[in-house]
Amino acid sequence: MKKLIFATIALFGMTTLSAQSPEEKGLQIAKAAEEADLGFGSSTVQLKMTLKNKNGQTSERFLETRTLELTEDGDKSLIVFNSPKDVKGTSTLTFTHKIGSDDQWLFLPSIKRVKRISSNNKSGPFVGSEFAYEDLSSQEVEKYTYKFLEEKGDLLIVEQDPVDPKSGYTRRIVTYNKGKGYRIEKVEFYDRKNALLKTLSYSNYKQYKNKFWRAGIFTMVNHQSNKETTLAFSDYNFKVNLTDEDFTQVALKRAGQ
Repeated sequence: MKKLIFATIALFGMTTLSAQSPEEKGLQIAKAAEEADLGFGSSTVQLKMTLKNKNGQTSERFLETRTLELTEDGDKSLIVFNSPKDVKGTSTLTFTHKIGSDDQWLFLPSIKRVKRISSNNKSGPFVGSEFAYEDLSSQEVEKYTYKFLEEKGDLLIVEQDPVDPKSGYTRRIVTYNKGKGYRIEKVEFYDRKNALLKTLSYSNYKQYKNKFWRAGIFTMVNHQSNKETTLAFSDYNFKVNLTDEDFTQVALKRAGQ
């Protein structure tokens, strides 16, 4: 009798799992990815940004990103450009929100002013790169609706539709690697006309503190302009003790001077 009961329970569990709708499964995958990356606290990282125009000509910029993990709301981040001279001191502060539009500010050293970035301009290019301002936000589960599309071995492909009506995208197609902590391998971005706009590829992954996967290279290709931006990450530091005081407009202005 016990064997029959256990077999029935197992069968019920399998049936429930297979009976998940594509929307439920997509949401479940996004939550698993979020759970796998919880607990890093705060971090800093150095970046080299390489811009490539449609003719293949390149230019480089060097910057630093500081991130503070929050659980009640979205994360906070501060990006500071260190060189070359024409962008040195330019800084961006982002407060990601789980619900509603994110808050973002830009410090321009040439005028020594902090400028709030309007929610209408979040789809604009970030300092001439192929990344938009909205791409700088942490990927909170609540920011999208989900639909599972396909499974290819360890790769899970999920459609994500932005909740924010002011997003520059109609949808994103995200590829997760469930065998590697649900880390993201690729994101395809579709514009407001639902045409493929950009593809972001993640590579050179390393695992930190035996848990947190971080890509060493981001490559964003714009299929419509034939331009490309590459971010190379180095010197990840998870031992910094950042606080809310490090992510204020005063801190933004100070970082850029």
